[in-house]
Amino acid sequence: MVSQNEHGRIRIFEDFLGAEWPVAETADDSMNYGQFRVIGQGKEQTDSGITGGETDPNLNGVVCLTTTDEAEHTCGLTTSKCLDVALMGPIVAECRLQFADLDTKEFYFGLTDVNDDTAILEGGNLHGATTTFTLTASDLCGFHLSAELTEDEMWHCVYNGGTTTGATDSTDVESGVDAVAGEYNILRLEVDPNGTARWYIDGVLKQTVAGAVSTTTDLALLCMVEAKGSAIEYVSVDYIALSCNRDWTV
Repeated sequence: MVSQNEHGRIRIFEDFLGAEWPVAETADDSMNYGQFRVIGQGKEQTDSGITGGETDPNLNGVVCLTTTDEAEHTCGLTTSKCLDVALMGPIVAECRLQFADLDTKEFYFGLTDVNDDTAILEGGNLHGATTTFTLTASDLCGFHLSAELTEDEMWHCVYNGGTTTGATDSTDVESGVDAVAGEYNILRLEVDPNGTARWYIDGVLKQTVAGAVSTTTDLALLCMVEAKGSAIEYVSVDYIALSCNRDWTV
């Protein structure tokens, strides 16, 4: 039996105090930002990137994820698909973020099994329109916001792939909390080894679902914004944190 010492738990805390993925970069290969990989359709184009804020209110180490001005183009940060719920839970993922506006964009923060270099939300992970979710990824669990939903400013607590069938009626997974332009939210997701998930917004529990996520599928943590029209879209991220047990059985 392998002894679990102080390194028996994986901890990532990215406070975005250093590097950038500059707007006007034209390389299209994989790029790391701290302990995360930069991904997204259109990231190689000259109007997409990740830049750091150095003036109020973007102090504390805040970066701005920036898409191109084309629909379904994205900008995101992801881990590898290195998370196994049963072996590594409880998994805790948290971020603090805000939007300059809530128009013509879609956003997701949470676990997924779709994190390729040109990943998108609509058609790749999930999409929300009127009161319907299309859950494209076979496995996901996290927070979603879509300007095309009827509740177009509300955080939704989405899931798919576990023993509980993923909800496709958006009214079933409404958090009751609206994002507000220019104001930060703290999103926190907790997933137990049995697949039970809990969603917290600003420290308040908003939803608990047993069997929300697969206990065997390898998952990544994803933070991604997607343009829904011909405007460049942004999300300002203060930090991303992830903690989970290290799997000592492999």
